[in-house]
Amino acid sequence: MRGRKIVSVVAGLALLGLGYTFGQNNSWLAPAEAAQAQAAKVVYHINDSKGQALAALRNISNHLDAAPETEIVVVAHADGIDFLMPDYDDAMNVEPLVAGLESRGVKFEVCEITLQRRGLSKDDFMLFMDESNFVPSGVVRLAELQNQEGFAYLKP
Repeated sequence: MRGRKIVSVVAGLALLGLGYTFGQNNSWLAPAEAAQAQAAKVVYHINDSKGQALAALRNISNHLDAAPETEIVVVAHADGIDFLMPDYDDAMNVEPLVAGLESRGVKFEVCEITLQRRGLSKDDFMLFMDESNFVPSGVVRLAELQNQEGFAYLKP
């Protein structure tokens, strides 16, 4: 009789756990598997084009090759905006990478405070960039993406 009670309790707890997993994730996946099934969101921070841009673009390409469902945003400010300009020293290598990554869903965002401080215009940037590529403050945007939108932070 005691053995049946133990089996009943264990079975009840198992069903309770299964119901909790289903209710929380809307699936029959275990919590760890459900978390892996959700696409990751990552923000890459670039504030030095010469020291970070090319490596960051290659890292992002590799990132998408390994995890194509990842949502990626690149936030550039200070000297990190230079690689997005047609007259950048290494534009021949960088421009096709940027265009290719954008076609894969990567969003590039440029700090407007940096533009103002450096006397630049939005027209000084690559042709594919439009109004949605500019944010009032790069550092504020980084904080928003991390704290409010759940993006992981990477700095090459």
